[in-house]
Amino acid sequence: MGFRMGIVGLPNVGKSTLFNALTKTASAQAANFPFCTIEPNVGEVNVPDARLTNLADIASSVNIIPARMTFVDIAGLVKGASQGEGLGNQFLANIRETDAIAHVVRCFEDGDVVHVSDHVDPLADADTIDTELMLADMESVEKRLQNVLRKVRGGDKEAVQQERLLRAAMEALEQGNPARTVKVDEDDEKQWKMLQLLTTKPILYVCNVGEVDAAKGNAHSDAVAQMAAAQGNSHVIISAQIEEEISQLEDDEAEMFLTEMGLEEAGLDRLIRAGYKLLALETYFTVGPKEARAWTIKNGTSAPQAAGVIHGDFERGFIRAETIAFKDFVDLGGESPAKEAGKMRSEGKTYIVQDGDVMHFLFNT
Repeated sequence: MGFRMGIVGLPNVGKSTLFNALTKTASAQAANFPFCTIEPNVGEVNVPDARLTNLADIASSVNIIPARMTFVDIAGLVKGASQGEGLGNQFLANIRETDAIAHVVRCFEDGDVVHVSDHVDPLADADTIDTELMLADMESVEKRLQNVLRKVRGGDKEAVQQERLLRAAMEALEQGNPARTVKVDEDDEKQWKMLQLLTTKPILYVCNVGEVDAAKGNAHSDAVAQMAAAQGNSHVIISAQIEEEISQLEDDEAEMFLTEMGLEEAGLDRLIRAGYKLLALETYFTVGPKEARAWTIKNGTSAPQAAGVIHGDFERGFIRAETIAFKDFVDLGGESPAKEAGKMRSEGKTYIVQDGDVMHFLFNT
């Protein structure tokens, strides 16, 4: 299980440049005019995790297979998109298919790059997109309510639940709050997700700054950080320009370049880590002589569910999971020494997988 993050923002904020850098491709045409991106570009990237390389070295694994993350570069949105302005309808349809939103906001000044509003104001830019998403959700809720009410009158219990949730969403939206602010009971979570409201998706604000501000940000990114904190969302500072340059370099050259720029790591690493935290994701590993592999799961995933990420048969026929904590595997030098030291645990169906667990599943066929 990876996850799908939509890269959104107003035109000319650096979305496509960032996409190109992250996926190390030139598939997203970057140009200095609105609506350069029309069809969404999709790219998969490896999730960087030094632990996987460490495990592979210890186990002498032939192949290393990292977890994968999908980025979707979506057309630039403008004011009025919820009413079909610009490429609004297409934008809204594409964003529904993502797990989270990476909202790129322009935090750099450059007279050579036009701004759709003729001035740099990341908070206003963010508000424009937030408003359009809420307006689109309000329209969606209104249509759904019309259809649901007929079923409610017919005594449909599921429709009664849908109506209650739709009205709760509408109340929040009418007050200028995204649907994610609605408190949903555990019994309602499945039905709530089925509503597919745009403003229920978690947001990671990506502050695109110039090269000189890549290490510490600037006044614009500081303002975005305060806004994100107030909303309960996250932010990350990235220079798309630097990331694009790094993507063209070999690993050693890229490391030297980052050091010269005063950066400890590439923006991709920060973005993925922030995305994992945003979606409450974690990683477990399977390790052997043939391959060392990383698997992405949600926090709180049980051992059978984690096994199901590999194959459905593993979950259905789950017997137990032989588990070694990452630290024990590394400190003791592999599976056999860890087992001899009593650090291999036999975990059952109720075990909640921990980040970094090295696991081997036993199951009935």
